[in-house]
Order: sequence, then structure tokens, then C-alpha cells
Amino acid sequence: MSDHTYAQIFSDGLWRNNVALEQMLALCPLLAVTTTATNGLGMGLATIAVMIAASLLSSLLKGVITPQVRIPAFIVLIASVVTVVEMFINAWMHELYKVLGLFIPLIVTNCAILGRVEAFASKQTARASLADALAMGLGFTWVLVVVGAIRELIANGTLFHNASLLLGEHLHWLDTTVVDNYQGALLMALPPGGFIMLGFLLSIKRLIDQHRRKPATNTTLTQLQEA
Repeated sequence: MSDHTYAQIFSDGLWRNNVALEQMLALCPLLAVTTTATNGLGMGLATIAVMIAASLLSSLLKGVITPQVRIPAFIVLIASVVTVVEMFINAWMHELYKVLGLFIPLIVTNCAILGRVEAFASKQTARASLADALAMGLGFTWVLVVVGAIRELIANGTLFHNASLLLGEHLHWLDTTVVDNYQGALLMALPPGGFIMLGFLLSIKRLIDQHRRKPATNTTLTQLQEA
């Protein structure tokens, strides 16, 4: 934890080193399941659960797993956790499982999870690994939800369709029809819609990062001129 503060870990996960927008990892599930905000949130929560469990186990077992077998061992750990999560969703949220079903086992091959386990959890304490997994998972989830919400709104004129499948009947009110009698834009419901929205988000993030760096650059130039 000497090289990472919790503020840095969460700043990296949520924005500065975001899994999808900066590392460009886990784009397959991002593009495949974000046809609605509910699907994006469901996949995001499943990914967070797997990432936290896999990172925690990898950190606790780092003294036992030798460097020669670390990658196969990490994959076995991730696959075991994914199996448990898949069975849980199948048992308790079966309707959502039927929507996400194919993509939940593919979390095993999510390079974002394996990458964080290898690059961070296998070298850090359990507490730091837990914080990193939570931060990276939340960063990935908000991107999934934003992309899903915008695609759903443009494609169908709704938001959080079938939210009760994931969150229960008491949050059924989240399922909102924003535009009545909306004819829809099929393109946004198809895979190209995911590419388009991802491109917009990447551009917005680059513009914001450039804007935030400008004051520091101007200050440095002023100091050089004064010197």
C-alpha cells in the first residue's frame, strides 16, 4: 500500500485509468450487453462480484502460488468464482440470467479481471486489492450503465426496462417510458450502436482530460517565463 493511496486507487478506477475508457479492456461485454441500462447494470454488478472475490483470493494466496503457475492458477480462481456467480444469478434472477446468460461464463475471459489480478492483486495486500477491485469494477459498471441508458433511450425511448428482473418489484418504478409512441432507432439497438456510443464517451473523456491539464500547463509556462 506504500505506493498507492486509497484516493489514487479510486481515482484510477473510476476515471484516470478506467478499464473501458483508458485501458480499453473488456470491450466485448460492454458492446454486447448494453442494449439497456438494466443489462449494463446486471453485467457490471456480476463483474464487480467476480473481480472482488478473485482479487481477494489472489492476494491472500500470493505467497502460495509460484510465479511459474500464476496465470493458470489465476484463471482457475476466476473461473470458480464466475461459476458461483452464474449459479446465483440463475437461481435468484432467472429472467435476467436468460438475457445475460451467454455472457456471464465469458467473464472468465474478461481480460480486465485477469489484468488487475496479475498487475495489482498478486503484489499487494488484501485490503489494497479489495479497494482496487471495487474501484475498477465500479468504473467499468458506470460506463456500462451510461452506454446502456443512452442506447436504450435512443433505440426504444425507455430507461431501465425490466429493472424489476434485477432489482426486485419494489424498484419497478425505475422502468420508465421517456417518450410515448416512440418509433425507435434500430441502429442503436444493434452492435454498431455500441461502437458509436463508446466512441462518443472516449471523445468526451479525452476532451475533459485535456481541459483539466491546461491550467497546469499554463502555470508551468508562466513560471518558466518569469524565471
